[in-house]
Amino acid sequence: MSKNEQLYDVWWDHAAEEENMEAQHIDGWKEIVSYMKEEDLSTYSVLDFGCNRGGFLRYLYSVKPFKAGVGIDRGVESVKLANERKRDLPLSYVATGSPEQLEQTFDLAFALSVIYLIDDLKTHARKIKQALKPGGVYYVTYTDLSDNPSAAHFQKTIEQYSHLKANVHTLDQIASAFTNEGFHVQLMRKRPGSFIDISGESEYFQSVQDQVKAQYEQAYVFRFSLPAASD
Repeated sequence: MSKNEQLYDVWWDHAAEEENMEAQHIDGWKEIVSYMKEEDLSTYSVLDFGCNRGGFLRYLYSVKPFKAGVGIDRGVESVKLANERKRDLPLSYVATGSPEQLEQTFDLAFALSVIYLIDDLKTHARKIKQALKPGGVYYVTYTDLSDNPSAAHFQKTIEQYSHLKANVHTLDQIASAFTNEGFHVQLMRKRPGSFIDISGESEYFQSVQDQVKAQYEQAYVFRFSLPAASD
């Protein structure tokens, strides 16, 4: 196993926050679903890259039922919990960082608040391309902190708890990696749909101004799509 494919018990060594992570992300999941162009997913196979404890696929299935879903993550214990929590839903979770090595390909894929933990964007784009069917779509959320005064502080704080390096990619770097693999790249700015909590000091930002800048000016959704087979 290569260094990049190393597995961990959990990727995030911050037990209290890890347990609350799904509740913290539910509003973001609702936003992503509202942005999706796809309406009826009943025939779709869906991949969640960096699934953690599996909450997103369970949520997506509750609002847009799909044929089958697979979540992958390098946190072995997180994947174990995801499989315990799936009940009778058509879901499976696998401890891996290599979607191209799965036994199936997918119509739709997601990486939500994950791509900043990926060092090699070129390799990641290639792996996702191999994991998608012709015409497949990949949704990615990303907060571009390259122009945020708290960028270095954010990286340092993440890396206190994470087994993975926090990267500050530019939008150009992400777009180029996928364009070069033959994806059509689209982008939209993502803004909070309600009030954001600024009571108390943020662990990740050095000021309220930096936090607001990140959430209102620097949060994005990428939509990467492959040509259909007949194109």
